[in-house]
Amino acid sequence: MAMVDVRDVRKVYRRGSEELVVLDGLSLQVEEGDFAALMGPSGSGKTTLLNLIAGIDKPTSGQVVVAGIDVGRLSESQLADYRSHNVGFIFQFYNLIPVLTATENVALPLLLTSLSRKERRERALTALKVVGLADRADHYPRQLSGGQEQRVAIARAFVTDPKVLVADEPTGDLDATSATEILELMETLNREFKKTIVMVTHDPRAAERAHTQHHLDKGVLKD
Repeated sequence: MAMVDVRDVRKVYRRGSEELVVLDGLSLQVEEGDFAALMGPSGSGKTTLLNLIAGIDKPTSGQVVVAGIDVGRLSESQLADYRSHNVGFIFQFYNLIPVLTATENVALPLLLTSLSRKERRERALTALKVVGLADRADHYPRQLSGGQEQRVAIARAFVTDPKVLVADEPTGDLDATSATEILELMETLNREFKKTIVMVTHDPRAAERAHTQHHLDKGVLKD
């Protein structure tokens, strides 16, 4: 069974009497342990698809099944539980909280677990070690470079040991050197930690790192 199984999904947004069809009967399977890249022009539905996989949004019709869970059928409280256990989200602009240290930022998703404060800190420090930032554990975001901030964001995404990592343009705000380092880190998470990754990117060099590439255009999968 695929880790991510998107079946004939439509996503329609309504603005008054107008309908905006963002995804139009899209089906996509991502196998467990795959590193998949989603490519396509702006407005093709890539980020919407990521949000459906992550449980941030629901399909208008069709099914999104992740790790055997039909995401579209979950209640709001079940969705919160699903997101905290199954999916780690990596954003283009890091979304770190400026008044929290790197360790505190990484530990945030663990507040939804039953771990003690000491256990949360230990887990966060381990995640920072994996991304090569053990020596920046007590630094604040303003004291870090863009590449380091994204590393903290990636540590936060996988600190709960999710089944799937979804990444929306993870290198879009970085210089070439930092982008390469982030992509190498994602390859490591995929290869050594067996994380299934679904990544939206405009960058062909980033897409080349993925095992499989999928092209979207106007809400339809082109391959």
